[in-house]
Amino acid sequence: MTEKNIFERELSGMPVSSKEAEFAEIRHIQEANWKLLATFNSLYHDEERTREFLEKLTGRELAPNVRILATFHTDYGRNTFFGENVFVNTNCTFMDRGGITIGENTLIAPNVSITTINHDLNPQKRDVTTCQPVKIGANVWIGIGAIILPGITIGDGAIIGAGSVVTKDVAPNAIVVGNPARQVQTVD
Repeated sequence: MTEKNIFERELSGMPVSSKEAEFAEIRHIQEANWKLLATFNSLYHDEERTREFLEKLTGRELAPNVRILATFHTDYGRNTFFGENVFVNTNCTFMDRGGITIGENTLIAPNVSITTINHDLNPQKRDVTTCQPVKIGANVWIGIGAIILPGITIGDGAIIGAGSVVTKDVAPNAIVVGNPARQVQTVD
């Protein structure tokens, strides 16, 4: 059996340390993408140029109807997957080393943070991170300033209220609000 490389280990939820020699491979991709984002976030770009930036950032072709507005921040970029007709508003942050999947027709408001990474609780091991994927279904609406934590699945048609902190999975068509987010009703 072949040992997993650092990218496979992260995506499978295994611990990774920024002190490992192999972490340089992650850092190389991060630095290239941070340079792309510095240009993307500091200048105006038409839709065609925006798409070019985002495809370089993610390392894959995007559906023509995916729209992401500057400013946009990511720690990695390669592990975010956008469905058809996804809209991401300004100043969103995606910490995607553990994988973020966003279903079709999903709307993400400004200042939303989605993270897949957590640090070790032991102060002497804070350089060690573990990742858990975030899966967002189709037709989801995430309100302004919401925070989605590692390992969360949001069901199709759900609504995440503005400023909510999502610490548990969200059922399809549920409307959740608060910190921690709790279900208050369902979409009719």
